[in-house]
Amino acid sequence: MKIINTGIAAFGMSGQVFHAPFISTDSHFKLSKIVERSKELSKVHYPDATIVRSYEEMLNDTDLELIVVNTPDSTHYEYTRMALEAGKNVIVEKPFTTTITQGEELIALAKKKGLMLSVYQNRRWDADFQTVQSIINQQLLGRLVEFESTFARYRNFIKPDTWKETGMFGGGLTYNLGSHLIDQAIQLFGMPKAIYANIGTIRTNGKVDDYFLINFIEPASTPELKVTLKASYLMREAEPRFILHGTLGSYIKYGVDKQEAALLAGEMPNQPHWGEESPEEWGLLHTELDGKEICEKYPSIPGHYAGFYENIYEHLRLNKPLKTDAKGVLDVIKVIEACYESQDKRQVISL
Repeated sequence: MKIINTGIAAFGMSGQVFHAPFISTDSHFKLSKIVERSKELSKVHYPDATIVRSYEEMLNDTDLELIVVNTPDSTHYEYTRMALEAGKNVIVEKPFTTTITQGEELIALAKKKGLMLSVYQNRRWDADFQTVQSIINQQLLGRLVEFESTFARYRNFIKPDTWKETGMFGGGLTYNLGSHLIDQAIQLFGMPKAIYANIGTIRTNGKVDDYFLINFIEPASTPELKVTLKASYLMREAEPRFILHGTLGSYIKYGVDKQEAALLAGEMPNQPHWGEESPEEWGLLHTELDGKEICEKYPSIPGHYAGFYENIYEHLRLNKPLKTDAKGVLDVIKVIEACYESQDKRQVISL
């Protein structure tokens, strides 16, 4: 089967941690080109990849079949459009775009060109999310009545020299971490009928939003379910990552998926026991099964970010459905736009 020659548009944190390790360890892909405008950091781990000094130079390579657009948020629309016009399949980092209109235009362009357009919603392959999904599908808690999903961060200062903190090229917690929490909630429960959001900047001298609390109102699959999504940069003591309550019991999970930390530490995803959690890290399941009360640690499904790229290969070479098709992920941007409108108007926004 023909190798998928791939280029990465930037080699910052996203390229180094979330893309290059998975492309380079999957035999169906070849990491062919990396854009580094002045440095040569990628040579240390990927000496066979060619460094180019501009995005345009990479797009001119007729051998490249797939482009990863992992540049600042505000460039996603322009860079994705350029890649599609150059005849390349595209993976674009989350958030997909900053507006619904931009997203719709790119989806239409990809369809016209007969090209793949995928959004990197890798946290669908988090250990905790996969476990929560399994618990809900098995109805281990009975009828689910409440769902809370929280990303706790602690950085009580404004990190210098990063676009995510200055707002110059996008940024803000709602578009950043919110893209993941919203996507996961939509995957579990479908689109809500309405949104209510409280978004704010709570750190001293902050320039972008660093706190949000989002309520899904009447999600499609379970209209009576109470869904709360939350993230903050001032949570030194973390709240549970997931809280689920149902008519038969509860599931509480602390901690976050281990894959990002492992990748930041330089580990590669092809090693044994990748993404596995220890029993001490498992969530607590307190419920009733077959008339018997149980209260015990529930085994976590191993995290598997490689599953994202496995699906890309299956789609491009085996014509299997694309799990992260931009058309489906556009709903995330619709919700985010409604969240900002809700904050501005201090009211519930219908979708």
